[in-house]
Amino acid sequence: MARLDDDAVQVLKLLGARGQVDITTLSPPEVRAHYAQFPSAPGPDLHQVRDLTVAGAAGHLPARLYRPSAAENLPVLIWFHGGGMVLGDLKSGDWACRELCLQAQTLVISVEYRLAPEHKFPAAPEDAYAALGWVAAHVAGLGGDPARISVGGDSAGGTLAAVCCLLAKARGGPAIRAQLLVYPGADRDLTRPSVTEFARGPILTRDTMLWFRGHYHASEEELADPRANPSLAADHAGLPPACVLNAEIDPLRDAGEAYAGILARAGVLTTMRRYNGVFHGFFTMGPAMAKTRQALEDAAWFLKSV
Repeated sequence: MARLDDDAVQVLKLLGARGQVDITTLSPPEVRAHYAQFPSAPGPDLHQVRDLTVAGAAGHLPARLYRPSAAENLPVLIWFHGGGMVLGDLKSGDWACRELCLQAQTLVISVEYRLAPEHKFPAAPEDAYAALGWVAAHVAGLGGDPARISVGGDSAGGTLAAVCCLLAKARGGPAIRAQLLVYPGADRDLTRPSVTEFARGPILTRDTMLWFRGHYHASEEELADPRANPSLAADHAGLPPACVLNAEIDPLRDAGEAYAGILARAGVLTTMRRYNGVFHGFFTMGPAMAKTRQALEDAAWFLKSV
């Protein structure tokens, strides 16, 4: 039976002291305002961190560039934050982006995308794909190598990274070197054992999954679209090498591991890790948990290896 490790228990106590809320009782703007009050973990100092804008599918999107050194022609990681397509912003991914930038010695470009319910499906995946195109066209001027662009993200952001790879294949580019998928929502199957086992969380629950889904999708039919459910794509062969990192105590665990299996069976070079004793969201919560630090090291190793 799954059991939280000591670090995870301490982090949950800290979050409880800060005033965790049941988001299903609130509107998206109320939840965003609540989480905006939480302090972020300070990340490492870098050679350069600056905000910029990139082109989305329907206008400009906020983005943030992280640069590890003055070197030119650096590898590039485009990062998409989590939040169920309803929550999240550049702040929520800042600590992890700084760590990935430093540990992998890669240029990181964190990109926001339009959120639901103000902008329902498929606004988020289309924004993510448009941002990929913008980066491919402009990154050389930012010190990056257009031939070494990877995509990554956590939770909903991991879903968007996976979808970017599918859209790039279907639409003729841009070329993607690798995909880093951190507990991605790779399918929408709520009958998986991990959804049942961890229906009450911690952090992510079955009810909050339904809350996110209800705000993001206008109809159940959209769940069959590979832009919402990348596991349903007709063909996964030829996609970029993948690294799929999953938390043991997470309703999304089985979906992420199943997607890693789909990729591997399609001939995609795939690395998968499960981190026991930790919960959904652990990757971006700062350095307090040893499993978080290990997962970041594993992610950086993957990025350097490709």
